[in-house]
Amino acid sequence: MRVGMVVEYDGTDYFGWQVQPDRPTIQGSLEDALGRILGESVRLEAAGRTDSGVHARGQVAVFSTERTPELGPLQRSANALCGQGIVVREVHAVADDFDPRRDARSRTYEYRIHNARWPSPFTARFSWHCHRPLDRVAMKRAAAMLVGEHDFSSFQAADCDADNPVRQLFESDILTVGDEIVYRVRGSAFLRHMVRNIIGTLVEAGEGQRSLEGFRSLLVARDRTLAGATSPARGLCLVGVEYERFPGNGPP
Repeated sequence: MRVGMVVEYDGTDYFGWQVQPDRPTIQGSLEDALGRILGESVRLEAAGRTDSGVHARGQVAVFSTERTPELGPLQRSANALCGQGIVVREVHAVADDFDPRRDARSRTYEYRIHNARWPSPFTARFSWHCHRPLDRVAMKRAAAMLVGEHDFSSFQAADCDADNPVRQLFESDILTVGDEIVYRVRGSAFLRHMVRNIIGTLVEAGEGQRSLEGFRSLLVARDRTLAGATSPARGLCLVGVEYERFPGNGPP
């Protein structure tokens, strides 16, 4: 049987999704819980490998088992046994050939910036505190320039091993919720650190350090050294993954 799950987690205390020796990870915690429940070794495949400190509200993970477990009890047991800050929100039977990464039509991320003079203990785990006032209109205009298919070499990590830096963004927008600036981006796929590097550059635009034309020129330059610094992981969250065939998990 092949089982698909929608998982949400606070990534603050974990070293990312992927299993690492002697370090707490989301994948490791879930595999340990499922292995204890099913009495067999479990290997999870995920829609995306979030980095250390990154959060998720709609990570999709899939595993195969020789058993035919009842999904309701499986979900309750997994939530009782998996690590703190991890919740299995949905469990579904999926097709044997379902691949959470290759079958994804789009992924949606949000990045939160707490733009106020003083930080807040209630948002510190999930946002980047920027005390300088940011021009949200300039940031919104710059973000809109990224919609469409582009070469995002200027925004990929130096150690990114992607064969092709071209990605398509369907949505790239700045939203305002009180003191929070929320960058919402939906795309076919993303390069390593791509969203965090975009944020670091959008903040420069918001501070007046980078003109809109200068921001636009980064796509043509295809040079990571010309873009802004990588923003902290804690502000980033995988909101959801869209599929043609995954029950209960449509567009976020």
